[in-house]
Amino acid sequence: MSAPLRLRSPVWSSVSPAGRVPPRSDVWTAQSLGHADAPVVPTGHAALDAQLPGGGWPVGALVEILQAPPGWQGWSLLLSALAQVLERQPGPVVLVGAPAAPGAGAGLAGGLVPFGPSLRAQGLAPERLLWVCAGPAAARLWATEQALRCADVAAVLAWLPQADSSALRRLQLAAQMHGRLLFVCRPQAAQHEASPARLRLRVEQAAGPLQAGQAAPEWAGALQVHILKRRGPPLEDPLTLTPQPPRLMALLAARRREPGSRALHVAPRSRDAGWVGANRPSVEGAHALDRVAVAAG
Repeated sequence: MSAPLRLRSPVWSSVSPAGRVPPRSDVWTAQSLGHADAPVVPTGHAALDAQLPGGGWPVGALVEILQAPPGWQGWSLLLSALAQVLERQPGPVVLVGAPAAPGAGAGLAGGLVPFGPSLRAQGLAPERLLWVCAGPAAARLWATEQALRCADVAAVLAWLPQADSSALRRLQLAAQMHGRLLFVCRPQAAQHEASPARLRLRVEQAAGPLQAGQAAPEWAGALQVHILKRRGPPLEDPLTLTPQPPRLMALLAARRREPGSRALHVAPRSRDAGWVGANRPSVEGAHALDRVAVAAG
């Protein structure tokens, strides 16, 4: 008769699970940020950079920005990065399906035309922006994918309210294959839908509009940024960022330091006062916005 089989207790290694995993950019612990596996572009906001893997917007990956309504709230959040990209690359920034503000007149390509001097003050040359007018959802997706595949394009910013996860996956792969900086704006209602985005943010206005004669605080125009998805632990509290141009912030700071200086007062303005709703761009001279926009579909 054979001896009874004795089962041994398993011997557990004293090495932590994280210590047994070889270092990889796509593997990270639940308590720390993942490492960037591609170049990043600083956002222009130190507080936001500190919460992003690599310290900036990932290049060659889909960055999804959720807004309510899906308009221009996140635009000022991206200006610094777009200006940096245009300094390094000769091509344009392609804007696909840019929306118009409520009550605004139809601008170039059916969307809003940016105020040129304001863009220049923030380091972004308006002649380097290329509008693409594409109404149907399929046309917007096609135009966005073609822009990502174009070797002359520096970055792509698209408004795709009806894109599903499979369409976003195609854009993610195209951005990764061609090394493009890609931002996709979608409505806040899409927050609970699956998304292949490497980075997912929800952007909201931190404060309402100022009334006539009301002093403008330092946080006027601030944005609240909720980081919904990143390579790392979840961020429970939102970040409050001031998207004012650095030159303007420096000017206001100097103004406050002057003896006997008074608070800056803001005249009443409409929600779209920073944009031109006329049929022509506000920037003088011939540039990309003076040309007929590309119609997709």
